[in-house]
Amino acid sequence: MTFPTRRIGTSSVEVSVLGFGGVAVGNLFEQMPEERALATIEAAWQSGVRFFDTSPYYGHGMSEHRFGHVLRGRIDDGLVISTKVGRVLRPEKPERIDRGVFIGGLNFAAAFDYSYEGAMRSLEHSYHRLGMNRIDVVLIHDVDLGTYGSVDEYHRRRDEAMAGAYRALDELRGAGVIGAIGVGVNEVEPCVWFAQQGRFDCFLLAGRYTLLEQNGLDDLFPLANAQQFSIILGGPFNSGILATGARPGANYNYKPAPPEILARVAQIEAVCARHDVPLAAAALQFPLGHPRVASIIPGAARPEEAAANAALMARTIPEALWADLKAEGLMLARAPV
Repeated sequence: MTFPTRRIGTSSVEVSVLGFGGVAVGNLFEQMPEERALATIEAAWQSGVRFFDTSPYYGHGMSEHRFGHVLRGRIDDGLVISTKVGRVLRPEKPERIDRGVFIGGLNFAAAFDYSYEGAMRSLEHSYHRLGMNRIDVVLIHDVDLGTYGSVDEYHRRRDEAMAGAYRALDELRGAGVIGAIGVGVNEVEPCVWFAQQGRFDCFLLAGRYTLLEQNGLDDLFPLANAQQFSIILGGPFNSGILATGARPGANYNYKPAPPEILARVAQIEAVCARHDVPLAAAALQFPLGHPRVASIIPGAARPEEAAANAALMARTIPEALWADLKAEGLMLARAPV
């Protein structure tokens, strides 16, 4: 199977509309066996995916390392690789590492660093972990309020990122070292702010423009049209519930879904069922209705999940499904489909 491609902004980088997000293979919430992680990445490649996104933060180097193991020999076979800057890893004793949501991983501690030097150092480390001599897309990572919890700290970090990391990436883009630059966050507001400060090719927005919530249509997407940048959509299943459906214990934003979210998803699921369309297929394909969305990058924790994502992208979705969702107030009427 091959997937259509879309251009990242006005850059020369083109990505498959279905990508692969590398957070799960960085041991998110579980100690993933090496064999399964590598097989999952391989399954994504075999399914036709050619756009792979990772970060030094995922498993403190583990995701990049595993990506490189499987993909470094395919860099001239259509592979487009994306990674991030904003944290620098340094060797540390295992017992002294704050791993957060990652279980195990490599024995490196991650420290925020959005300076010019920090971005250059982080990217140099990524080349080595990947074992590749080319990285196509580089994103400034996690400069949002949710990461810091403090408005003052968030504002300080975003100013640091524009003065430092952005300058480094803009310089590398200008020299042709990297093809496209952007910002990767979980909130719309930082994307809007950064877009107003500099010239970005793309924004990786996780979980905010989905079948469940269409944020950004009034501010981010008009800017994208005006400035001709792209949106890469991470977290299309809102961390689980749009894949599993409204089951007890279903995850929304990495936590058990509250009752109102469960109820809304159950309504969406019922409309999908009337049209004989899996909820997950509608969730995966919906964001691509917007022409500024270049790629959807769900993660996968098993080879069969990677293969299933590709199969869901191949499902035909009748226009009547979108019309019914809008008619029942389950989707914004102005959302393109």
